[in-house]
Amino acid sequence: MQINAIKILRSKKRRRTVSARMIKDILVVRAPENIPESRLEKVVAELKLRIERKYLKEELNKHEYLSIRAKEFNRQYFENKLNINSIEYVTDQNSKFGCCNYRTGCIRISHRISAMPQWVRDYVVIHELAHLAVPDHSKAFWYIVNRYKLAERARGYLIAAGSEEELMTWK
Repeated sequence: MQINAIKILRSKKRRRTVSARMIKDILVVRAPENIPESRLEKVVAELKLRIERKYLKEELNKHEYLSIRAKEFNRQYFENKLNINSIEYVTDQNSKFGCCNYRTGCIRISHRISAMPQWVRDYVVIHELAHLAVPDHSKAFWYIVNRYKLAERARGYLIAAGSEEELMTWK
């Protein structure tokens, strides 16, 4: 969903809180009457970003691309032995490409990955699935990951796209 306009409604009854919701393509913001303009601008920008991220996450996960690929890779690389509770794109994960909780079987993939080529997205999914089998970055883990034929190429792509901090966790 795209925000085409912002409508600010000031209220004498509101004392401290500012809220926002989408009505069609308009972001309707309700704010106290006496809130300073500079403060309101900051709050509106934060609310707008939060709502845009919410809709982006919904849009990215709508077609269940990650779930479909995870099921395929579970069959292809792991003989359907992995317990995948959930796998989804998230918009609040900017310092990592993906993360996996091997205890709960939940995988989170950064929304930044969605704009990358499919073979890179597939690599990130396989990397996180491998953590369900081997939680650390041991030789056994890399043996699993490197069975993906484009693993080295995808790592190179991610290194070029990532930060120094990310590279340390993906080596």
